[in-house]
Amino acid sequence: MATNPSAAVSERLSELFVVGLKNAHALEHQALSIMTPQVSRIENYPEVADRLREHIEETNGQIARLDEILDSLGESSSGLKDAALSMSGSMAAIGHSIAADEILKNSFANYAFENFEIASYKSLITMAEAGTFQTFVPLLQQTLTQEQQMAQWIDEHLPAVTRRYVELSAAEGTSEAKI
Repeated sequence: MATNPSAAVSERLSELFVVGLKNAHALEHQALSIMTPQVSRIENYPEVADRLREHIEETNGQIARLDEILDSLGESSSGLKDAALSMSGSMAAIGHSIAADEILKNSFANYAFENFEIASYKSLITMAEAGTFQTFVPLLQQTLTQEQQMAQWIDEHLPAVTRRYVELSAAEGTSEAKI
C-alpha cells in the first residue's frame, strides 16, 4: 500500500521544524557565550557595551520563546547542541581577546553572527508557515526583528567604532587600543 506523499512531507516538515528550533536554541546559547565576555572587557566603547547588554537580555527572551515553542510541541532543547555551541562561542571570544584590534574583530564577528541568526529565523518562519505551525510565527518574528535590529545597529555604528579605535591607537602610539 502506498503512503500518502503529502502526509510524508508534512511529517518531515515537522521533524525539520523541531530540529531547526533546537538548532536556534543552541545558536542563542552560542550568542550569549560570545557577547557576555565582550561586555566585561569593553572599556572605551560604552555604547557598544550598552547595546550588547541590551541584546543579551533580548537573547535570554529569545531562548525563553524557543523553550515555549518546543514545550508546546512536546519537545525540549538539545543540551548537547547547547553546550557544544556555547563552547565554540567561548573559544571564538577567547581568540579575539588576544587580538590588538579586538573591538573590530568582535564587531565583524557579531555582524556576521547576527546575519546568520537572521537567516535561521527566516527559514524557521518559512517552515512554520508551510506547516501547521502558524501560531508560532509571531514569536519567531519577534526574535527575527530583534536580530535584524541588532545587525542594523552594528552596521550603523561600525564606522564610529572604527574611528574610535584608530583615534585610541594613535593616542597610545601603538596599534593596540583597549576595547
